[in-house]
This record gives sequence, structure tokens and C-alpha cells, in this order.
Amino acid sequence: MKVYTKTGDKGTTALIGGTRVPKNNIRLEAYGGVDELNSHLGMIRSYPIDEVSVKELIEIQNVLFVVGANLATDTSVSNMQKKMPCTEEDVAFLERAIDRMDEELPPLQYFVLPGGHPAVSACHIARTVCRRVERRIIDMGEEIEVEDVIVRYVNRLSDYLFVLGRKLAKDCGLEEAKWIPRA
Repeated sequence: MKVYTKTGDKGTTALIGGTRVPKNNIRLEAYGGVDELNSHLGMIRSYPIDEVSVKELIEIQNVLFVVGANLATDTSVSNMQKKMPCTEEDVAFLERAIDRMDEELPPLQYFVLPGGHPAVSACHIARTVCRRVERRIIDMGEEIEVEDVIVRYVNRLSDYLFVLGRKLAKDCGLEEAKWIPRA
């Protein structure tokens, strides 16, 4: 099978189910953003981080493929969403990971400035991309039904990425840079 099909050369693409839509359709903004986010998670995994975080990120990347497939499915012609659902257990997985990492961290008493180490910075970039993706999914939900659990999952994922950034900063021996508002 060739990577290029030439079917999108006129600015349209096929959803799961075969329906063709313009490449600037809000649905593509949503699932394209999920794909971008998934790539950022792969970048985080490329740094020398702990094995537990690597395994969690791989699990999350797998779920993001499910999320993307759900967003890319035209439910009027395909039952893909039922075959590959994003579930409450996926949300609970993130919550357990957040709680586990939070137990190792000092209480958050200030806003944290992103940066200090490439892996930490990558977490914060992924977090902000995740927030944008969440907004695009909500935009999509105004026109096309989106499962509530997908919005919850992406919202919780941004929390996970923030806490992961804090954890990786601690693992690197970095003191978090605090935001100090001007008087």
C-alpha cells in the first residue's frame, strides 16, 4: 500500500466510514490536533525519563489513537466508535497517575513557569497543545456529537502533563521557577 493516495489532492479527505469532507473541517481540526498532541507525547518519551512515565505515555498514546478515531468517525455510516470507545477507565488511569505523582511532589502554592529542562519544557508544550485540542473538540461538539468522556479524558490529560512536568523537574533536581507577579 502506498502512503500517498492522491484522493486528497483537491482539499478533501475521507472520514472513517468514507464520507468526504474539506480538510479544514472542524472535525479535522479536532482529530488533527489529537495527532499533533500524540507526536508531542512521543517527543517526551524520547528524553531519558523514568520507565513508569514512559509506560504511561505509551498507554496514553494508544488511547489518543482511539480518541482520534472516534473524532474521525462518521457515525451515520460506521460503528467504529462502539468498537473502540474511550472509556471512564481511561480517565481513571490518568487520575491514578496524577495522584501517584502528586504524592511525591510538594504542594503547589504558586504558578510554575515552564522550562528548566528539555523534557519538562516538552511536557508544558504538550499541555498547551492539549488545551487547544480540548477547545477544538468542544468546537466540534457544537456541530457534531462528541462523547462526553472524550472531553473529560483530554481535560484530565492536560492535568497529567502539568503534573508530569513537575515530576520530571523534581527528578532532574530542578527547583521550579515560580511566577512572581509584578507589584
